[in-house]
Amino acid sequence: MAIEDGSDWVPQSCSLPSAERPLRVAEFDRLFGESAVRSTRVTTTRLDVELDAAAQHRARDLAARESECCSYFTFTFETVGPNVVMRIEVPPSQSAVLDALAGRVDVATRGGVT
Repeated sequence: MAIEDGSDWVPQSCSLPSAERPLRVAEFDRLFGESAVRSTRVTTTRLDVELDAAAQHRARDLAARESECCSYFTFTFETVGPNVVMRIEVPPSQSAVLDALAGRVDVATRGGVT
């Protein structure tokens, strides 16, 4: 199942050029669709996505690039058993962005986005 482009939820404060936004969204979709084991919405400003450990390097690279253009994101990683948790945090003013990202994780893990 494919996910729509979805870049319309990206806030104006994102410095990634508009033409590149759908590509970045697709990178997140692929990461989540191929590697997400589960996700937990810890608070309105924090989402934990448990990934297969084999995806850790890819997830860290994507998180670093995303932090460069969208400085409101904070990504941290923690090894949990055989997997790695990608912890995504935003300030309260950006909780709608996290809502959209959480929705994409949910669709990807249920729908098998590749």
